[in-house]
Amino acid sequence: MTQSSDIPIIRPASVTPQWLTSVLRRAGHEVTVADMTAKRVGTGQVGESVRFTMNYKGDAKGAPATIVGKFPSSDEESRATGVNFGNYIREVNFYHLLAPKALISTPTCLHADVDPETSEFVLMMEDLAPAEQGDQMKGASLHQTELALIEAAKLHASHWGDTSLEKLAWITDTEAAAPITTGELFIELWAAFQERYTTRIPPHCIEIGNALIRNFQHYRFGYQGPRCLIHMDFRPDNMMFGTAAGGKPLTVVDWQSLGLGCGMHDVSYFMSGALKREERQVHEKALLTIYHNKLLELGVRDFTFDDVWKGYAHYSFALFIMAFVASMIVERTPRGDDMFFAMLLGGADHVLDTDALSLLPE
Repeated sequence: MTQSSDIPIIRPASVTPQWLTSVLRRAGHEVTVADMTAKRVGTGQVGESVRFTMNYKGDAKGAPATIVGKFPSSDEESRATGVNFGNYIREVNFYHLLAPKALISTPTCLHADVDPETSEFVLMMEDLAPAEQGDQMKGASLHQTELALIEAAKLHASHWGDTSLEKLAWITDTEAAAPITTGELFIELWAAFQERYTTRIPPHCIEIGNALIRNFQHYRFGYQGPRCLIHMDFRPDNMMFGTAAGGKPLTVVDWQSLGLGCGMHDVSYFMSGALKREERQVHEKALLTIYHNKLLELGVRDFTFDDVWKGYAHYSFALFIMAFVASMIVERTPRGDDMFFAMLLGGADHVLDTDALSLLPE
């Protein structure tokens, strides 16, 4: 992977065969791109992903036929979110500094660069096809959920209790990081969400949201256990699953929200929305045992299954929160509306099933 000022940071429309040639050569492929085509892929809202298909001049043995690039969103509101929340800088830094040690399956990154002044960035990665992107609206199978929880455990174990990360201001929620969210912002976004979707939000979601707002400080700072590296947007849309045609079993993408916190945030977040409610209720203890056993296998010793369950309940609010926060700070689309409501309802069901409201002080 390279990061070089002599390869300019550009948007998809400006990508040329010459630019791709520079990227590939810097990544170790002595080739010349003759021409290429570009097609947008994925469903990202804060960033845009584009597949580039290359034709080469002469011998191109070992060079990829396709690669995928990630760029800032072309939508101004979504791009502003990416800039203001540090998403673009965070993802580039992850691939440069943490991905090699993170244990979790991530795409091979050929080139990553970001302008710290403007947050313009570019990521050029391996094309994971024929693996296919997960779909938040369709959810995940039990097998896919098992794969996801094993990968989560690998990520969490990789930097379990690593206090050196506290010095990195670009990681969310470290001691050095500026606060991304405040109680006041949550109140504003929850009020705006209710106003926009006043006829669509069921009463039990209003009750949960209001209780959460009253107890914001408890939710944000109530957990006092071991901290580790967490994805913070760990859901099917940010995963590539292998298919009958091939591909790695699971690769986790979209590292823009990376943070330091309780690993159960990722686990509960995924379980809230990836499985149908009845399926989650039947299988959740077995699935959490798979996660916990992987932590133990990787050397984690200070986190019992009781700790797993307590964290699972505490962070059952996580998907609910993301639903109303993200829906108000990115470009509004019909799929986005449906997806965020599926997340809201799944999160609400999870809160009720874990009796998480009883854990709040007010």
